[in-house]
Amino acid sequence: MARGDPQHGSEAAPDRRPPTAPEGGEPASAASAGTRGGGAEPPSVEVVLPCLDEADALPWVLSRVPDGWGAIVVDNGSTDGSAGIAAQLGARVVTEERRGFGAACHAGLSAARAEFVCFCDCDGSLDPALLAPMVDALRSGSAELVLGRRLSTQARTWPLHARIGNAAVTRMLRRRTGVRLRDIGPMRTARREALLDLGLTDRRSGYPLQMVVRAADAGWGIREVDVPYGARTGRSKVTGTWRGTWTAVRDMRAVLRQPPPAPAFRAGEPR
Repeated sequence: MARGDPQHGSEAAPDRRPPTAPEGGEPASAASAGTRGGGAEPPSVEVVLPCLDEADALPWVLSRVPDGWGAIVVDNGSTDGSAGIAAQLGARVVTEERRGFGAACHAGLSAARAEFVCFCDCDGSLDPALLAPMVDALRSGSAELVLGRRLSTQARTWPLHARIGNAAVTRMLRRRTGVRLRDIGPMRTARREALLDLGLTDRRSGYPLQMVVRAADAGWGIREVDVPYGARTGRSKVTGTWRGTWTAVRDMRAVLRQPPPAPAFRAGEPR
């Protein structure tokens, strides 16, 4: 979902050209990706990357994951070899057969072992390196959930229908929780155990919104920071069409109609 009033900054979009494949057709290794998350001790931070046919974007995306962090690519039914490319580039690959953004995100969260878990799109529109200062905010205690507010770096990055849908959802969120956000975007980070304690149940497009709603109900400190948002690699599977945007808005409206969770599902309480 795109936010309601995207700004077009002057900053140039980062170079998203993937590493050149060597002779023989095998993808070149992304920088330092081959050793991420592969040791006996789990990394302190892992990035969950839901993936559906993102073979062209994966090399750049994985090369941007900060050194020492783990990358979990959740393959959600790809037919373009994404899972194999991710594994070759050093990511931990999790397969989630049930289609849905929320299903893929939650499969990655369930597989994570790190103290801090981040979420980021796998299409090259967002730079995983920008998650580092967001995690720093968690470590400092200034927030318990940090969200990336997307600012467009190129004209027409977001279709009009996606901007309208995002604006409608943020208004409904404010009425439901009192939380004032300008974007319900995919880039975010929080502590793994705290996220699990939220008892998230949505497995469709409402997952990122349900995370915010339940965090607000649990009294979390929620912070929004600006992140550059560029053109994605390939075709959008969600907000690239009116139908996809409507489906996402419908899922999110269903989340907002849910009553606050029982106390057992609040952060810090027994599950």
